[in-house]
Formats: sequence, C-alpha cells, structure tokens
Amino acid sequence: MNRLLLSLLVVAGSWLAVPAASASEGGVPLDHFPKERVTEVAALQRGAKLFVNYCLNCHAAASVRYNRMTDPAVGLTDEQIRANLLFAGEKVGETMTVAMTAKQGKAWFGAEPPDLGLVARSRASAGRSGADYLYTYLRTFYRDDTKATGWNNLVFPSVAMPHALWELQGQQRAVFVERPDPHDPKVTLHEFDRFEPISAGSMSKLEYDAAVADLVAYLQWMSEPAQDQRVRIGVWVLLFLGLFTVIAWRLNAAYWKDVK
Repeated sequence: MNRLLLSLLVVAGSWLAVPAASASEGGVPLDHFPKERVTEVAALQRGAKLFVNYCLNCHAAASVRYNRMTDPAVGLTDEQIRANLLFAGEKVGETMTVAMTAKQGKAWFGAEPPDLGLVARSRASAGRSGADYLYTYLRTFYRDDTKATGWNNLVFPSVAMPHALWELQGQQRAVFVERPDPHDPKVTLHEFDRFEPISAGSMSKLEYDAAVADLVAYLQWMSEPAQDQRVRIGVWVLLFLGLFTVIAWRLNAAYWKDVK
C-alpha cells in the first residue's frame, strides 16, 4: 500500500510540474506570456478584435465558430459579433474561414498560412508553452531586405509570414555581433545583440506588448475554450482522489489488522 501511495504522489508531482520557457527555434530565449490575461474578459475581447482584423485575412480558425465568443470567458453577444467581427457576410454560427485558398497562399507566401485554431497548443513543447512562443514571436519581427517579404523573425528565422502588425509596432532592425564560442575559442558565434528602431508605430512599446498579450490570450483561449472549466474540474478530481486514497489506505489497514 505504501508503494501505491508513493507511486500516486510521484504521478501527481509530474502532473503539477510546469516546465520553464526555453530557447526558440532561432535560439532566442522566450519571454513569459502574462497568463492572467487568459481569464480577463476585456483582454480576450480586445484579442478577438485584433485576431479578426489582422490575422483572419490569411489565417483561418476552422475549428472555431464565431458564436463561441458568446461563452462567458469572452462575453460577447451575437449582435456584438455580427456588428463588429463579421465583415464579409458570414453568419454568427459559421466557422472562422478565409477566402484565400491553400494554393494561393503557397503562391503568394511560399507556404500555406497555417490554421490558427490550435496554434497555441501546437507550439507548446516540453520546454516551453505555446503562449510564450507566440508572445515572443509576434514581438521579434525585424526588417531584412534579403527576404522576399522584407521581414525576418528571431524566433522563427526565415519565416514566410510578413509582419502583419508592423503599423502598430513600427519597424526595427536587428543588430547581430560576433562572439567567441565559450566552449571553443576558435569558433565564432553570430548572435543577436539588440533591436534598433527604424520608424515608430501607432503604439508605444508598452502598448504594443499589451496588445500582443491580448491577442495571444485570445489564441490561447481559442485553442481550448473549455480550459478553465477543465482546470477547475481537475482540481476537484485530484482532491477526491487524494481523499479516497487516504480512506482506502485506512480501510486496507483495518481489514488486514487481524490477519496474521
């Protein structure tokens, strides 16, 4: 019985362990997304507006219907969705699709724009959360004239996507420096050092970071709208299992106490 209890504690510990954000594909440490925004109604509403205006032109979210935003987490009504988030005659009960075909996307960008319905989950890994990845990715675009779109990204080098939010953030260039490899002095590493502004956007840095946080919060919510409910139920399930384990342990001891 003691072995069973120890096993349950080990499993519970592995469930509760949350990995820290690590380096991205480009070797850049990921910034921590402000997770509290996922539970803020106003933040999710602002994020939904940004998603529809800046992302839904090229990227679909075919697994999500517009009327899912009537959930209490987002708190919009059908009338608000129809008046503010529908632009091409869609109906509130339809899924978030785009007119651009996969063939057109590949011809224009070199790759089909991915569906964003589950992007926050698909970008998660053992060493990072998908929200951390997206939060860093959307803030590290920089001008690069060697690329077809004129843009590059620290998190996703040579990404085919142009910077859709550049009017909000402004334009910046990345400064790279040559540093000796600490493990091999004969090797020189080409590393990112800092960003330098080229032109200002319509938002300040703090305002843009907050807007990106709202957008990522919406993407995180959209990838699993029932996440908050799942977490609440999960807490009660774990509490029940813990209580039942203690009861089963004591019943086992009482049953076998007279058995030699």
